[in-house]
Amino acid sequence: MTKDLIRIESLEKSFYTPAGELKVLKGISETFSRGEMVGIVGASGAGKSTFLHILGTLDTPTSGTVIYRVSGRVEGDRDDEVNPFALSNTELAFFRNRVIGFVFQFHYLLPEFSALENVMMPGLIAQGQGAKGRNGGELRERAEKLLDELGLFARRTHKPGELSGGEQQRVAVARALLLEPEVVLADEPTGNLDTATGEELFRLLQEINARRSITFIIVTHNESLSRRCHRIVEMADGRLKGGK
Repeated sequence: MTKDLIRIESLEKSFYTPAGELKVLKGISETFSRGEMVGIVGASGAGKSTFLHILGTLDTPTSGTVIYRVSGRVEGDRDDEVNPFALSNTELAFFRNRVIGFVFQFHYLLPEFSALENVMMPGLIAQGQGAKGRNGGELRERAEKLLDELGLFARRTHKPGELSGGEQQRVAVARALLLEPEVVLADEPTGNLDTATGEELFRLLQEINARRSITFIIVTHNESLSRRCHRIVEMADGRLKGGK
């Protein structure tokens, strides 16, 4: 299996306003490898979140290509090179759920469900999409194991409102890992946490990256945390500047 996981070529994204075209991403070409942890830094408004949203197929590029090398992750797809933006809506939803994990600055946990139920949610959605995989008991076992790894097993029956900010974000990390994604995209995952809690969360992400060889692409304003990544790329004026 090739080392490269994501290959981006000449990626551009524009938004259109009454004042005219606003180019946010300008001809980005980049490759992300399996198992690496990459920090994306840059000033606010540089295009970091837009770039991450396109990688996660939450937004579409104006031009350019994004290719994932994930053989067999999309039902019926026999080629290991997948252009997610060429998939049908159903295929794309399946692809996103099985290949990509998301961690945002805000946890987006469902308040009426327990921590355990929130972690299980991607698996339940996958079952609703007709995907083959773990049954309900296996999903529960997997979710409990992840919460245990993240130090939250004793809190698994608590609802988000009964958890601290750091605990809520760890639940969000467990949810992102449930279906064993190829890549986790994290947009300011420590942004709403105090320094000590943010440091602890980042340490957990490093441990997961090392133990599971999952690719992490992390947008962060925290320079001390970004320096712990395998490499750093800077987003400036819609372009990525080389690794540090």
